[in-house]
Amino acid sequence: MENINDELDFLKSVIKGISAQFGENCEVVLHDLTGNYENSIVAIENGYITGRKIGDSGTNLGLEVLRGTVKDGDRYNYITHTSGGKILRSTSIYIKNSNGDIVGSVCINFDISDLIMVEKTLKAVTMHSLETDVKEVFVQDVSELLEYLIQECQKEIGKPVVHMTKEDKVRAIKFLDKRGAFLIKKAGDQVCRFLDISKFTLYSYLDNGRE
Repeated sequence: MENINDELDFLKSVIKGISAQFGENCEVVLHDLTGNYENSIVAIENGYITGRKIGDSGTNLGLEVLRGTVKDGDRYNYITHTSGGKILRSTSIYIKNSNGDIVGSVCINFDISDLIMVEKTLKAVTMHSLETDVKEVFVQDVSELLEYLIQECQKEIGKPVVHMTKEDKVRAIKFLDKRGAFLIKKAGDQVCRFLDISKFTLYSYLDNGRE
């Protein structure tokens, strides 16, 4: 498979089959990762689980894989949370072409919110501990994803922008770069406003961080 569109009908059948097998608490998403990340979802079943639909954005984990920060992007049976408080058991599998380039992904998100009300059921059914939570953000608009990454960056540096040194800002840009923030269209403009720097300074710090 060189492109998701080569097998789109088949892949849609696969995600429909998975969702039917596991029921209404199971969201299954197909991403096309060859185009604009802000519109990566090309098929989705039970999208009410995370509130997403066709044409919406991928998550922060996908950005890290595309950026190359995470080499083996496949993740199985991890716990994550929605902004509305649902607890999900998730799996993300990346699809590659004959050259080994990532062209898409299939993501399964099973809502276990009701199951964790009983500790015994949690251990027996999810086979997982909440201590292994993964920070994955489900958004409809990619600008929300960039805003989340900027907030995480602020926490990482641990001080307001007005008190950041040059070294702090280089660290901030390196943090955002590793998480794929600059794969988002016009991310540079928003980061410049956040750090109160020029585009020239941004590129200079970006080179500095990558070195």
